[in-house]
Amino acid sequence: MNPFVFACIAPHGSEIIPELGGTKPERMRLTRDSMMKLGHKMHDAKPDTIIVLTPHGTRIDGYFSVSNSEKMYGFVEENDGFYELERYVDRDLALAITKEAKEHNIPIASINYGTASGPISCLPLDWGAIVPLSFMPDVPIVVINPSRDLSFETHIKLGQMMNQVVQKSNKRVALIASCDWAHAHDERGPYGFDPAAALLDEEVVGFIRSNELEKMAEFDQEYIDAAKPDGIWQTLILAGAIPKEARNIHLYSYEVPTYFGLICAEITSSQTSYHVY
Repeated sequence: MNPFVFACIAPHGSEIIPELGGTKPERMRLTRDSMMKLGHKMHDAKPDTIIVLTPHGTRIDGYFSVSNSEKMYGFVEENDGFYELERYVDRDLALAITKEAKEHNIPIASINYGTASGPISCLPLDWGAIVPLSFMPDVPIVVINPSRDLSFETHIKLGQMMNQVVQKSNKRVALIASCDWAHAHDERGPYGFDPAAALLDEEVVGFIRSNELEKMAEFDQEYIDAAKPDGIWQTLILAGAIPKEARNIHLYSYEVPTYFGLICAEITSSQTSYHVY
């Protein structure tokens, strides 16, 4: 079953935030408009907690990391703009996910900073979380960072454990897989150009349209290294958390306004009548 009141795949290019659009706000307008729609849907769902899967948070080699601080704070600077965000952490849910995963032999660790609780217990909030959360309601969060040292199958398994925890929680929980896609679309970009970028993004869009997210686990490592996506791992966690038979997917948009691909998609329960396209 799908225990989440709302779920989505969302990008984290900083210029998506209106305050950071600079002199070219049209550059990510399509994605920004899609994020505003996702934000409205999230507000309508009235979550108590939002779980954010981000590739850019605190990384632990060989372990998933789960936020367990009192709160999280971070900021993003771009195009002479500044945007900051602070959120409290749903520590009960974070610890429940960590406990459930450990009981199933999934390498995972909860992390904190400074003090056990109180205002000094504050972890950094990365742009992979800040950008999508900037469109979402101000509710407590749980931030989970994947580990690329772990297999794709382990990422799916973590999602399955999250599904069980959310079912038992009696909370209205939402899920965001924060994902940018291939980063090698433009030779002027920091990662250069590789034709694998367009090919991989095309396959990803196809998997989203056909509701076959699990097929991303079949990508060859050399192909991934050439295209340089950062969304596969979070998407596979989401695929475990909301299995294929329990989900429909509504693709809002795909664009490549700079050197990396941006996708916005909503995941709904299979009981909901939604056209996948």
